[in-house]
Amino acid sequence: MILESRDFRLREATSAADGADAARLYRPDAVLSEFSLPDESGPRVVEYLRTRTLAPILVVSHRERERDKVAAFEAGADDYITKPFGSEELVARVRAAIRRANGSSHEGTSVIDVRQLHVDLERRLVTLRGTELHLTPIEYKLLVALARRAGAVVPTRDLLEEVWGPEFADRVDYLRVYVSQLRQKLERDPARPEYLVTEPAVGYRVRVDSFAELPK
Repeated sequence: MILESRDFRLREATSAADGADAARLYRPDAVLSEFSLPDESGPRVVEYLRTRTLAPILVVSHRERERDKVAAFEAGADDYITKPFGSEELVARVRAAIRRANGSSHEGTSVIDVRQLHVDLERRLVTLRGTELHLTPIEYKLLVALARRAGAVVPTRDLLEEVWGPEFADRVDYLRVYVSQLRQKLERDPARPEYLVTEPAVGYRVRVDSFAELPK
C-alpha cells in the first residue's frame, strides 16, 4: 500500500521460489523481501534471490540482532530495514537502492539535501536547519561520503578506504572518533541521533526519514 501510493508498480510473491520466478520474468528495479518466507528462511532467502536477479534486494524484518543483519548483507542484501519503519523511510530507501543500481545517486550532483541538512559540494558549505556547520576536512569528507548514499548502509571498510585511504581500512577506531565528533555537531542529542545512525557490526547510515517524535 505504501509503495503503490507512491506510483510504484508491484508484483507480489508469497515464497522465495515465486519471488525468484517473478524477478526472472518481470526484471524488477528492486526486490523487497521478508527475511523469513514459507520455503526459505534467513540469509537463504537472500542467497536464493541473489542467484536469480541482479536487482537490489532490500530485506525487511523484525529481527534486530547484529548477526541477522550481518548474515543478510553477507548473503547479498543491499539494505536491511527493521520493523517497525516509517512509510517515508521505506520509500526513500527503495528509491535510494534503485538510484544506486542505476548509477544515478548523488555522485553527479553538486547539492545534497537530506531533510534539513544541506550540503553544497561546490561551495564546500554544510548547513543544518539554516545554520552553517563548521567541519574539519575529515569530518566534511566523511559526511559527504555518507550523504551521497543517504538512506543506505555504508560499510565501515568502505568509509575508511574512501575517507582515509586503503591503508587505513582496518582503523575502525578512526571512524568511531570522527562519527562521534560529527554527531556532536549534527545531532540535538548525540545519544539519540536523528541523522547519523549506526548499523551495528556493519557500518553507518544517514537517516532519510523524518524523526518528528524527537523534541525540538
